[in-house]
Amino acid sequence: MDIRTLTIKEFGKSLKNKKFSAEEVVDVYIKNAREDEVTRPFITLCDASAREEARRVDEYVNKGADIHPLAGVPLAIKDNILIEGVRTTAGSKILDSYVGSYDATVVKKIKEAHGIILGKTNLDEFAMGSSNENSAFFSTKNPHDPTRVPGGSSGGSAAAVAGNFALGSLGSDTGGSIREPASFCGVVGLKPTYGSVSRFGLIALASSLDQIGPFGKTVEDAAIIFDAIKGHDAHDATSKRGEYAPASLYDEDRVKTRTLGIPKEYFEEKMDKDVAREVEGAIDVFRKKGFSIKEISLPHTKYAVSVYYVIMTAEASSNLARFDGVRYGRNSEKNTLWDIYKETRGRGFGDEVKRRVLLGTFVLSSGYYDAYYLKAQKVRKLIADDFENAFSENGGGVDAILAPVVPTKAFKVGEKISDPIAMYLSDIFTIPANFAGLPAVSLPVKKYPLGGELPVGFQIIGKPFHEKDIMNLGMWYERETEGKK
Repeated sequence: MDIRTLTIKEFGKSLKNKKFSAEEVVDVYIKNAREDEVTRPFITLCDASAREEARRVDEYVNKGADIHPLAGVPLAIKDNILIEGVRTTAGSKILDSYVGSYDATVVKKIKEAHGIILGKTNLDEFAMGSSNENSAFFSTKNPHDPTRVPGGSSGGSAAAVAGNFALGSLGSDTGGSIREPASFCGVVGLKPTYGSVSRFGLIALASSLDQIGPFGKTVEDAAIIFDAIKGHDAHDATSKRGEYAPASLYDEDRVKTRTLGIPKEYFEEKMDKDVAREVEGAIDVFRKKGFSIKEISLPHTKYAVSVYYVIMTAEASSNLARFDGVRYGRNSEKNTLWDIYKETRGRGFGDEVKRRVLLGTFVLSSGYYDAYYLKAQKVRKLIADDFENAFSENGGGVDAILAPVVPTKAFKVGEKISDPIAMYLSDIFTIPANFAGLPAVSLPVKKYPLGGELPVGFQIIGKPFHEKDIMNLGMWYERETEGKK
């Protein structure tokens, strides 16, 4: 039995039946990560703490205690999420030596569930990128083909799951940074509803868009992780109170009554023929089984990328102002504040970060705020209104929306790095859900064995706080296409 290919549920059952110990599991995964010289999903490995937690889990199992579904599960955490006492770089040289002073709320919840954190995964610097090539340290490669990118910015987290370096992981999604790498790597990635998962302890990119979410080998795996990390947090002012139905609890009777919307604008954009064909095939699976399928319109989708690179850069410019070389970042021996900034930010930030900070500062500057930032916020509202209309009884009347995730399969390393606009357009189908704060899950059209054809994913977008609905639809699709019950 290869423990690296198990689902979380299979893993938990085998652990309880003592087919292996949690400590043996950690040894396998840490050895796997240390011997890898190709994919390289991790920036930092947490050997000692992982083994300590594994011993604790084994004690609980040996005592016959009830354990959480995540107990003993080897997990990876994107390196912009704080872990107390662990180096946290956000993929940037300016934070090369920064050590987290507290646990992010999601990390605290994983620790309470006795999940085992193997390490921190690579990302585009400060989560700015769609390929993982903007990391200040090295570029993670796609486990399906090392000449291809894993996607970004959560490319390390997606590659860790796809390449069997972890059973699950956490990433963050500001404009598609969970769903795009999930599609490129052939795994499941969930961007939850804005406010359903605490952002406390996440190094902010764009605070009105950022959302932490899980990766898993299956929809159920991602749902199990989501159920563990969701919920209100007093430390996050945008965290929402309310009851959250267990997303991992499958209800087939409810699934089959859903009406699914297909946004025509998403298929009018330039898409690779192979991607369009495979996504259409996924839609046909639902259609042939009697689901109600309706064409809907999201007319303001075409403005999403332009609006995103105004709002996101503005918020990034504000958020990254704290990295000044005084409290955070590289130490400087310069005497004046200007010289400290020039040295630490000039050397510590990469080209893409500098580009976005400059753009954000420009759109917020006097004389340009109304022309760019204020106008972008108004169009953002129109994009959100499109979704509200699609879900309303007087509009489209759909329960969920099915759409492509990315216009292409994983592109080659270096193919778009010198063309920022081409890179930005990778997010055209993912950004709108962030503007509307909606839950959206990316799942592969089919199983894609490593070394075979490149994966294609599709996404299911749901109503606010209806993660259960979209995850149940995803679970139904997996069962239908893989013959599972």
